[in-house]
Amino acid sequence: MTSEKDSALEYAVNEVPPVGHLIVLSIQHVLLMFVSVALPIIFTSQISETSEFGATLVTFSMIAAGLGSIVQSVGLPFIGSGYLCPNVCGPSYFSVSLSAAWMGGLPLMRGMILIAGLIEMALSPVVQKLKRVFPKFIVGLVVAMVGVSVIKMSVTSLFGLEYKGDAIRAEDIVIGMMSLMVMVLSNLWGKGFVKIYCLLIGMIAGWVFAVVLEPKYLHSLIRIAEIPLFALPSAGPEFRHITFDTGLLVPFVIIAVSGSLKSFGNLLAAQKISEPEPERESVDYVPIRKGLLADGFSTALAGLLGGMAVDTSSSNIGLAGSTKVLSRWISVAAGIIFILLAFCPKLTVALTLMPKPVLGASIIFAGCFMICTGLLEMFAEEWGPRKTFVVGIALMFGLSTAFLPELYARAPELVKMFFTDPLPTTTILAVILHQVLNLDRLFTSLKHTAG
Repeated sequence: MTSEKDSALEYAVNEVPPVGHLIVLSIQHVLLMFVSVALPIIFTSQISETSEFGATLVTFSMIAAGLGSIVQSVGLPFIGSGYLCPNVCGPSYFSVSLSAAWMGGLPLMRGMILIAGLIEMALSPVVQKLKRVFPKFIVGLVVAMVGVSVIKMSVTSLFGLEYKGDAIRAEDIVIGMMSLMVMVLSNLWGKGFVKIYCLLIGMIAGWVFAVVLEPKYLHSLIRIAEIPLFALPSAGPEFRHITFDTGLLVPFVIIAVSGSLKSFGNLLAAQKISEPEPERESVDYVPIRKGLLADGFSTALAGLLGGMAVDTSSSNIGLAGSTKVLSRWISVAAGIIFILLAFCPKLTVALTLMPKPVLGASIIFAGCFMICTGLLEMFAEEWGPRKTFVVGIALMFGLSTAFLPELYARAPELVKMFFTDPLPTTTILAVILHQVLNLDRLFTSLKHTAG
């Protein structure tokens, strides 16, 4: 890559921008990273915990994401890709993390996330070989199912529901739908800043709607004035223990593999935009392997600290590619800023008090992109009957776990292990079916090789 820049705001992967530009550009990425903070907040509401618990969970999640961003991008000898590739709370882990928390509380979630991170680290040297098991259309299916898996909590949150049987109020419907429309219209009609930060603009607008329509949200905000600006997190007893459950091992292994493949794709994209030299004809797997090792390390670190699992951020990589601001030091600075903000309880408590309809609108907005991105990935290649049966059967049984949970509650333990949630169930079945339905091609290939 040439050292000359087309404009004052373009920086190559190893260039260090001037301090002023570095801070401003880093804050831009931090704002995108903040969107993922909605996940630990939604998680807190789903397990009916206190705002103090939520604030601590947000703090540890932000620390893990910030440290992961630094390790990923700073360019250490044995770990980290050295590309602009920040970490955020990973939506892929949300559903299985919630299941673990319902079964054994936060200690069980922490233990299973730790195991998943170690699995990702172990997969880093061989993940490129897994592309044979996870062809492009199955990876697309997994990405789409990430969006499908958050439908239940996003829609219930949009309508302001906390417990089964709660009545739906007109005010919550208005707040949720107005928030969603601001996000969508800002993305479609906005330019520059408005388009880039459409989700954050919608969240702020939704909070304003909520304060105007519901006095209780204004009363909640008054509490923030009493909270100190900076403080260490107050970890309760649930943050001091880690437990494990072999019954959850299979779904967490599946999500760890899927997460590795997602990060594999993100790192490939980061390499493509960071090193676009025409003489490069193949992938350089050295930074990719180091990047995947960093991704697994960050996930394991989140489990140790007591935060939500973290993952590489596709939106931040997209922002880097669209602006041609590629300096890895921006990601490092963004990670540092993210960690510092984690010790601002006034901010984290404010985030935990965000109205549920606004959070629901945010997850629906992001879920739309995940579902459609996955579908586009699925159908990017030539389609055929084999793929139809692989995807169709996997979807039928995967979605049945959401439609008929009481059915699988009465099933044998072996069945329960695999039929837990739409995302891991669909992924497991798709991988198995893809191998089984292509056995004839495998035998033909072996016959030709032997001949």
